[in-house]
This record gives sequence, structure tokens and C-alpha cells, in this order.
Amino acid sequence: MDETEFWEIVDSTREAAGGDPEDHAELLVERLLQSDPDSVLDFARHFEARYNRAYRWDLWGAAWVLLGGASDDAFDYFRCWLIGQGREVFEGAVHDPDSLADLLDDFDEELDGDGEELGYAADEAYEQLTGVVAPELGVSPAPAEPVGTSIDFENESVMAQRYPKLWDRFMED
Repeated sequence: MDETEFWEIVDSTREAAGGDPEDHAELLVERLLQSDPDSVLDFARHFEARYNRAYRWDLWGAAWVLLGGASDDAFDYFRCWLIGQGREVFEGAVHDPDSLADLLDDFDEELDGDGEELGYAADEAYEQLTGVVAPELGVSPAPAEPVGTSIDFENESVMAQRYPKLWDRFMED
């Protein structure tokens, strides 16, 4: 599976789900079940590589603004959700996290930002296909700490300055 096919699967299942992350995860599992186990593992490798690539302080700050705070777990789920938004949104956010203000049509912090189930879709499909737990993928692990310079998430002036578009759109009343 190449990168283009990975993103096509993500996009087609997201569009079919109508933006609901849980439905997206279910449709992704169904789509992956149409593949052979090796293709499912390839998909998982692509997903995990992007998940690790998004382990960055600046993206955590963007998640903090969008979600009104983001614990370690919330940031993990946010990264899965971000991948689920497709290549354009993912790459745009990795390049410039504040661009999420322009890339997202709308954002409901109760529904969006939590892609936990997306993170398990390939594992679930692999297990259903083979009856065994997916093996280690051989992808480089995420760094021990997020990449970049840490940010004081609790300092509103720092956050408003760092993420002016996100702050204006999602934090200003």
C-alpha cells in the first residue's frame, strides 16, 4: 500500500461516515476487512508513522485551543482524529497548526477531536482477519517528548499570540 492509497481509504471512509468519528472508525474497519492481512498492516504502518509525526508541541497547543484543554490521552486521540481528517488537513496542521482555523469547516469539541477508535481500526481489522493480535509494525516509536519547544498552555496571552486564528475562532466569545 502506498501513501496515496492510504489517504484514499481515510478519505472515502470519512466522507461515508459524514464526519462522525465513531462511524468513521467502523467504516474504516469494514473497508480494511476487504483487504488481505499484509495490506492491513501496511495501512497500520502508514497510520502510526503519521501519528508519531504529529507528536509535536505546536500541534498539542492547537489541540489545547480546539478542545479547551488537552491531557496526554486527549492529545493522543486528537492526533488520530487529525489523521482521520485527511491529507490536506493533516499536512496543513503539521506545517502550520494555526491553519486548522482555516482548514476545518466547523468543529464540535464534544464530537470532534477524539479519534481514539480510529487508532485501533487496523488492529481490529487484522485480528478479525487472522484471529491473532497484530504484530509489532517496525515503525520508529514516537519520541519520549513531543518535538519542538514546549508551550505554556495555561498562559492565555501566549496561546492567543501563538495561535491567533484558532484563538479568534474558537476561544473568543
